[in-house]
Order: sequence, then structure tokens, then C-alpha cells
Amino acid sequence: MKDEESGNRLGSYLRARRELVSPAQAGLPPGGNRRVPGLRREEVALLAGISPDYYLRLERGRDRNPSPQVLQSLARVLRLDAVERTCLLGLATARPRAPRRRRPEHVPARVHELLAHLQVPAFVEGRAFDVLASNAMAVALSPRLRPGENRLRSLLLDPEERAFQQDWTRATADAVAALRVTVGDDTDNPRFVELVGELALSSQRFRALWARHDVRALDGGTATVHHPVVGELRLHRDKFPVDDVILVVYYPDKGGESDERLRLLAALSPADPARPAHGGPADGRHPGTP
Repeated sequence: MKDEESGNRLGSYLRARRELVSPAQAGLPPGGNRRVPGLRREEVALLAGISPDYYLRLERGRDRNPSPQVLQSLARVLRLDAVERTCLLGLATARPRAPRRRRPEHVPARVHELLAHLQVPAFVEGRAFDVLASNAMAVALSPRLRPGENRLRSLLLDPEERAFQQDWTRATADAVAALRVTVGDDTDNPRFVELVGELALSSQRFRALWARHDVRALDGGTATVHHPVVGELRLHRDKFPVDDVILVVYYPDKGGESDERLRLLAALSPADPARPAHGGPADGRHPGTP
């Protein structure tokens, strides 16, 4: 996380976002000799009603206390949505904090029991999208939902996962933007540092998305996937916080074609306990946690 390590997270965010706004979107003529993508610094300053020198100080981390009015003006110029606006305000108000004592992510016993009783794909994920526990239907849906896997790593690096996703481009963009939200100001978390470093080295797609500084809440939604045995499945996704982890449940519209195909998948799949398998962390820790 090079930009986070520099300590100038607000400046990195402003720079990334202005590079994504075209002159036309901002109501400016395109111009003939633009050396930078998106808006120039002085254009952002002009549209936000602040001096170019002050905006330069913000981007370079020389002024870290902009007023709420300035931040709202910048959010308008940079065309930020509600989640992105919240991120900007949070970056501007962040203060140094004492190092956190991090507890291993733990799946409560009652959640293991719940997974075993659910008849639809369900699994538990940690903050870094590590799969901590899953039921038989989740593994039948995708072997990449076994405990010990990482959903973001699978999505970006596994060819089978890319074929599994109907809209891989959107899925990767959503997942990386959700990771930005999850990381927040916890940029020195060893698990986040490890995962971001691995993906930055291994995936050009990740590098491009991470540099955009997109932020997005990835809660409920609907996804279409291509299962190699039963074919196309349209599944809804809901997430439920349980202590320090998240229970994720996928389910189809009742009585629909995807419902029938999911029932077929259940009939074809052997029963499997919802406990961590093949060396997965029995206490719900992510891989690599001591």
C-alpha cells in the first residue's frame, strides 16, 4: 500500500479521483494539449472555488485540515457518490491512533451449526475476504468457497473463477472497491498488507483498480454465475454481520429456473460438514495468521 504508507492518503485519493473526471463531465472544453488524464489541479480548484495553491497543498499533504465546506465542494467537482463522499470526509478527519491489538477472526460454534442446516450456499468471510467456514452447498457451487481460500485472490487470479462469473469485469471492480472500504484507516493491518502486496504483484487488473481509489459497499445484490455442471444460476446475495465476521448467503428466486438447478446441484453433491476442511483454520483464522 505505497500511497497509504506515505501518510498522505487524502492527497492520494484526491489525485486518483480527479484523474477519473473528464473535462466534459465537469463542463469544461476538452482542450488540445492535456498532459494528464482527467482534470488538472487548477481546474479542480477553480470549480471548487478555492485557490490553486491551496488545492496543491491538499494533494501534497501540506494541509490536512480542510473545512467541511471545502470537502463538500471537492466532492461535487469530483462527482463523488454518497459512499465516496463519506470516504473523503473520513480521510480528512483521520487522526493518528494507537496500534490496535488484533484478535484472530473466529467463527462462533453456533454459526457452524447454522451453516450445516442451511439448504442454500452459505459461507463465512473475514475482513480481507478470507473464507473461514462454508457449507456443502457453497463448496458445490464453487470449490473456491472452501475454508482457506480468499475470494478476492480467486476472483483476480483463478481462470476458473473468471469463467464462473458472468460479469467478471464488474465483479472485480466491486470487490476491489469493497476492499478499500474494509481497509479504511487500518492500513497497517498485516493481513491487508499481505493481500494487497500479493495481488499488486500478481494482477495487472488489481493494480489498475486499486489505483482508482474506488470505494463501494458490497452488501446485498444479485449475481449470475455459470456453473460447470448445472449451468447458469441467478442468485441473490445477502450479508449478515456475526460478531467480527460476516455470514454470506446465496439464494435463488423460489420456484424459478435457478431454484430448480440449485436443487439439482444439491442432489448431485455429497454431504459435507460445514467445518473447515483440508487444513483450513478450525478456529476461523485466515491463512497465515499465527
